[in-house]
Amino acid sequence: MEQIVTQPNKPTSNAGRSSARAAYDGIVPPRTSSGGASTGHATAQKPRSLKPLIFIILLSLAPVIAALVVYFNPQLRPEGSVAYGTLVEPQRPMPPASALQLTTLDGQPFDLNTLKGKWVLASADVAECPESCALKLFILRNSHASQGKQVERLTRVWFILDQGEVPEKVLEAYKGTIMVRVSNPEQLGRFAPITPGATPGLGALAQPMWIIDPLGNLILRYDQGADPLKVRDDITKLIKNSRIG
Repeated sequence: MEQIVTQPNKPTSNAGRSSARAAYDGIVPPRTSSGGASTGHATAQKPRSLKPLIFIILLSLAPVIAALVVYFNPQLRPEGSVAYGTLVEPQRPMPPASALQLTTLDGQPFDLNTLKGKWVLASADVAECPESCALKLFILRNSHASQGKQVERLTRVWFILDQGEVPEKVLEAYKGTIMVRVSNPEQLGRFAPITPGATPGLGALAQPMWIIDPLGNLILRYDQGADPLKVRDDITKLIKNSRIG
């Protein structure tokens, strides 16, 4: 009977086993601990510094702080930045029509608040309009006309303090000025400030010129004898630097 001889398996070399193990490890990721979390220690996060945030806040507040410092210390303002006229503090808002009763020359009621949105150049005097009155109307008319492309942002008002007739030559010379009669000059006196030291009354109201901003606040007063060129330059700066009106 023929004997069948079997050959034993050849042992696998260590080099072969290492290669197989390396290939296996490259395909199958290493097992992790329970829950799939990495066995390595997590790197602790350092607390963020607040210095950058504080710096940004201070940088944002710097212009506001600087403006407040300059506002309360006029001597720090650059030359030419201070208004020639006298600032009215606190500013005086336009009164409602019931508190300042006005009528046009043809007797129609007029509400000053309809002029909001424009810079208003204003003066007051009796209807006869003496030389001092004509000078104010002249200064304001020329200051208005000299604003070039900005001229539409302004308007002019003459408050007439009595019921007299306005001379024809005044009507003709100052066309474009809104002329309104004041029913009670005391009402105008509560809105329009007079020169300090002047005795309240028609004479005191007839001395200054005023500027009302587009929001309806009376902000500047020019006393009798004001330099026409400086008044004009003041108005030019206001219009140029303002984004309202």
